[in-house]
Amino acid sequence: MTSETQRTERQLAMWLLACCLVLFCLVVLGGVTRITGSGLSITEWKPVTGVLPPLSEAAWQAELDLYRATPEYQKVNRGMSMDEFKFIYGFEYAHRLLARLLGLVFIVPLVVFWVRGKIPARLRWPLLGILAMGCLQGYMGWFMVKSGLVDIPRVSPYRLTAHLSLALLIFGAMFWVALGLLRPRLGAPTAAQRPLQVLLGLLVVTVVSGAFVAGNKAGYVYNTFPLMAGQWIPDGLLHLDPAWRNWTEHPVMVQFTHRWLGVTTALLVLGAWLYAWRVPLDRTQRLAMHLVGGMVLVQATLGIKTLLLYVPVGLGAAHQGGAVVLIAALLFALHETGRAPRQSALAAATA
Repeated sequence: MTSETQRTERQLAMWLLACCLVLFCLVVLGGVTRITGSGLSITEWKPVTGVLPPLSEAAWQAELDLYRATPEYQKVNRGMSMDEFKFIYGFEYAHRLLARLLGLVFIVPLVVFWVRGKIPARLRWPLLGILAMGCLQGYMGWFMVKSGLVDIPRVSPYRLTAHLSLALLIFGAMFWVALGLLRPRLGAPTAAQRPLQVLLGLLVVTVVSGAFVAGNKAGYVYNTFPLMAGQWIPDGLLHLDPAWRNWTEHPVMVQFTHRWLGVTTALLVLGAWLYAWRVPLDRTQRLAMHLVGGMVLVQATLGIKTLLLYVPVGLGAAHQGGAVVLIAALLFALHETGRAPRQSALAAATA
């Protein structure tokens, strides 16, 4: 590989990592928007003209009048003042504006790199796939919001889960491509990779279950840990019919499932971290495993404290952002253990 090719691939990787950073901020801000009840404050989808906020008192009054026609205002926030409305509107506006910024940060450099012939053939379809998912995500955000503007004063938990899951899929795809550009994998994978593949699947299931917790406001029931109302298995888990709805719509079952998926994931990740000590790894590979082990402890702590403190905004948003960081750490470890240890680094690590 020539020095020019290496420089180009590093530029592409830095661009994708910058997009990952913006998307991480977007996920965290989305958590703030959800917890503060701001997501339904903007009742129209205007991809272009919506860039500008209301610029006059008349414009603000028109936005408030639109909000007053929604179920959330009529059933939850009736009598809300203009200042209170501006507060929740600000979070949703910032969330949508940051989403538009992410689109620009991805599309503009993509076009520039493409026109200059700097995108390798092997990356063209993956990058176009990420672009397609990004466009779908823009629509998915409005599709989610629209579900809360009809009868029930909250968005559909299914649509919220789809919205968050797609955001994490986009993040994972960009991050994985960037890793491949920065650190090409050579040689056979280590023995530590296989358990990480299983754990990635379990982590995805856990995060998706957390999205259903958010969508059903299940974090506001049974704010104790590890017991729920003094029981390991609370009463009334299978309350809905058909039974499958309990795992997606019944707050008690949704929280029960997420908390024990989280505990199981954390314990298995720590087990994989301990197992990695018995496997020949170089310094970077071992560092990757340390990052996964440390981050799973941080995320578990954030989840428990968020529950015990009745979902404060800061902790709730940090827990949502922590899921992104944990996914990134696990992808990094999975990528690093997917190649043979570098012998010079392995010798230094075991010296």
